[in-house]
Formats: sequence, structure tokens, C-alpha cells
Amino acid sequence: MAGAIIENMSTGKLCIVGGILFVFQIVAFLLGGLIAPNPTSVIHSTATKCIDVQKNHHKTKWFMPWGPNQCEKISSFDEALKRQIEANDIVFAVHIPYISKEMNPWFQFMLSIMQLDIAFKSNNFIQENAMVTLDVTMAYRNDLSGKWTELARSTEQRKLKCKLPTPKSQISEGHYYECDLIPLIELGSVAHKYYLVNIRLPVNERKKVNIGIGEIKDLKLTTIFQNGGFTKVWFAMKTFLTPSILIIMIWYWRRITMMTRSPVLLEKVIFALGISMTFINIPVEWFSIGFNWTWMLLFGDIRQGIFYAMLLSFWIIFCGEHMMDQTERNRLSRYWKQVGPIAFGSCCLFIFDMCERGVQLKNPFYSIWATDVGTELAMAFIIVAGICACLYFGFLCFMVFQVFRNISGKRSKLPAMSKTRRLHYEGLIFRFKFFMLVTLACAALSVIFFITSQVNEGHWTWDGTTVQVNSAFFTGIYGMWNLYVFALMFLYAPSHKNYGDDQSNGDLRVNSAEELQLTTTITHADGPTEVFRLAGKEAQE
Repeated sequence: MAGAIIENMSTGKLCIVGGILFVFQIVAFLLGGLIAPNPTSVIHSTATKCIDVQKNHHKTKWFMPWGPNQCEKISSFDEALKRQIEANDIVFAVHIPYISKEMNPWFQFMLSIMQLDIAFKSNNFIQENAMVTLDVTMAYRNDLSGKWTELARSTEQRKLKCKLPTPKSQISEGHYYECDLIPLIELGSVAHKYYLVNIRLPVNERKKVNIGIGEIKDLKLTTIFQNGGFTKVWFAMKTFLTPSILIIMIWYWRRITMMTRSPVLLEKVIFALGISMTFINIPVEWFSIGFNWTWMLLFGDIRQGIFYAMLLSFWIIFCGEHMMDQTERNRLSRYWKQVGPIAFGSCCLFIFDMCERGVQLKNPFYSIWATDVGTELAMAFIIVAGICACLYFGFLCFMVFQVFRNISGKRSKLPAMSKTRRLHYEGLIFRFKFFMLVTLACAALSVIFFITSQVNEGHWTWDGTTVQVNSAFFTGIYGMWNLYVFALMFLYAPSHKNYGDDQSNGDLRVNSAEELQLTTTITHADGPTEVFRLAGKEAQE
């Protein structure tokens, strides 16, 4: 009777395979923990206050905070008041990165968050629901003596969410508000060496523009980008893992097609999981080093979303196909109640991503967090996504519990078998249970990774508690996914070895009465695995 490799491979060889995979898993964690730096770096900048001496405010003029062509500066707004300089003539200038530093395509993305230092004045305080209007422009160049080229220009509005830590009184005069961080810029690629950001806060009393926003003292910019060292380790992992998964996937499907029967649902889903893993592995990011592909962040989110959807669906189908409830399950339509919500959730994630990163392809200053509705939707998404991930894991644990309970019921029929055959089935059941526990561990780590990634991505914009995601966690989880998919396709590939082929004892022969005691719905002598046949599943072509 043919089965899968996981059932026919000797215990010694299986332990060797498991040991090798475990070593690779440790290596994946060590790559991030010992070799790769932190995933991201941060640059904190305080904007220089430049004076626009041209009263017509020429749009093509760029204000540099330092260097031979630096702008005329003021140290504070008190100085501007003394010199009778209007607010409309002041430009906040920030150069990214610092002097003598350069940006690099290896940084992959750039996110800039703005913080306003606002002092309390009894005659100029922040009004309720105050909105700050920003005329913001961004330029780039690739050498210090070159001319600036405009990258983007926009007029944006951001809501001020500030609170005064002390009661509003004369004693609190000059105290600073505690304000939430304000999202400003997100670039999907860092193709140039130097960036310049010029920000104006235009005042128009008649149109109520920038009225009631308090007394602004300083404007600070926090720029976040991916570390180049982490990017190189990440690319190296992708480059190594892509052919590994591709080769095992081709080998797996070749073995499936060599069978005399058609592939069952479980085998098709394993193959589809291999395809989605290959899709996320392909290191197309290498091209972003030489090309200004601003859509790479969105493309990466789409790839990861497809893999998540496939992985979550696979776990449901994998457990369902071993449920042993005599239901004819070998059809995808039988799982529409479980897979349907996963597909719906994935579509919602895609729409949400397109609403922000899709728009940012045209306007890098756009942010879904800029409005109350957008902020509430984004916050709701993070919370609901975390809750759904936890509920999914709870449901998966319930399904695994059902599988284990039903297997225990089937084991009650094993004593009626011969000793050798009983030991054989007990060994298969042990191997299956062990793999199910490994599956649960992978699912738990994946859920934790998903939740922490969402929180870590959003904490800069909703000013929550920072969640430090170490490089080892990124490389370890990514390595775990690949090793899990590799193990699935290797261990669940059809074995060319038939149970009893190398046995000489007649007691090892399959007794038809014993087989009927164990299961009554076997329709293929060549099923995917013996545990699968033990479950009593009926293949529906």
C-alpha cells in the first residue's frame, strides 16, 4: 500500500531530515540576530527657519538649511516678530540626511513624520478641532553641487491633536502642548542621495487658514527608512530560498502526476501553497536598486497578502481533510464557509492598502491618517485584524482538537489488528500528530508576526506604544514559512515505497477484515496518505 514519504520513511531518516530543517531554522534566526542590523533606522531633524525674501514666493526656489547656497535664517519667531517678518515669508527647511551622509537605494523606503512644538498662550491657544494647512514641496539631487529637481508638491491639511499637561492658566504660559505625531511623507523607493523638504504654514485670516493653531515654536521631522545591511541579508535569503522552493515544488508535482489517480484536494492545495511561497520569494527587489520603482511597497503587500490567504486556507483544509467525520470533503466547495471569510478579509486588506499606498504613488504626502474618518478606519482595521487573527487561531486549535479526538476514537479499533500492523498504524498516528503540533506552532508565530507587524507599522502615526520587532524575528519567521512549505511538499509527496514490500513476515500483509474495521469508505488503494485513508475520506473526482 503506497503512502506519503512521511509514513514510509524510516524513523532514523525522518529524524535526520527534521534535524536538518531545525538547524536551518536556527540559522534563519541567527542571520537576523547576529548578522543583520535592526530593520529600520531613524533620523531626527529640526527644521531650519528660512526667510523667503522674494515677496512673490517663487515656486521653483529651494531653501537649503546649510551649505554654500544656504538660506537666510532666523533663530526663532520672536526674531521674526522683531524684524517684522510675516508668517507667510517663513519656510521650514529640512535636508535628508544629515551633512556628510547619503541616502541609498538599499534603504528601500522612506517615511517622514512631523511633530510641531507648540507653546500655550492665553491669547493664542489651540482651538478645538484645529486644522493645520501645509504647503509642502520635496526635491532631490544626486550630488552636492547639482540642482534640485522637484519630486512632489502638495497642499495638505492635518488635524492637530494636542493636549496641555497642565491646566490652562497664566502659570501655564509658555508650556508646550503634547501633540500627536503627524504623518507627512511616504516614498516607496529611495532612488536618490539627497532630499530637501520645504514646508510653509500659510496664514489667511479671511479664509481661516492656520488660525487657532497656537504659537508654533519649532517643526521637527522624524525620517524612518530600512537599514541597508538588513536589506542585503533579506535579499540574500530570498535569492537562496527561491530556487530551493521552486525545485522541491517541481519535484513534488512530478511525483503527483506519476500516480495512477488524479490529485486529491489536499495535494492540490499543498502545490498552490508552494506556488504562493515561490511568488513571495522571487527577489524582484533586486531591480529596485537600479530602478526607481515606487510601487514596490504596494507590490510587496500584495504578495504577502496572497501568501497569507493561501496559508490560512491551507491550514483549514489540511485539518478538515483529516477530520474523520465521514463527510465527503474532497471538494473546495465544502470549505466555502471557512475559506470564504479568508478571501473576503484578503480583499478588504487589498482595498485598504490601495486607499493609502495606491494613492501615494501619485501623491507621497497623502495619508489615510490625515482625517478623523481615515484615522478611525485605520485604527479599526488594526484592531479588527488582530481580533480576527486570534479568532482564527482559536478556531484552528479547535479543529486540531477535533482531529486528535477522532483519531483517538479510531485507535480503539487498533487492538483487533495484528501486533506489527498495530504498531505500524500507531507510528503513523504519532508522526501525524507531531506534524499537526508543528503546524499549530507555525500558525501561532505567524499570528504574532502579523499582529506585531501591523502595530509596528502604525505606531508612528497613532502615537501608541512602540513594539520593537527584532531582525531575528523577521528572518526567523520568513525562514520558518519556507521550511514549513518545504517540509510539506517533501513529506507529503507520494512515496515509491509500498508498505510491506521489504517485509518477509506474512503477518505484515494487509488483512481485509482489519482494514474494514478501520475504515469503510476507502475508494482508492493509492490514497495520499494512510492517515488520510484512515480518516475515511471519499475522493470525489
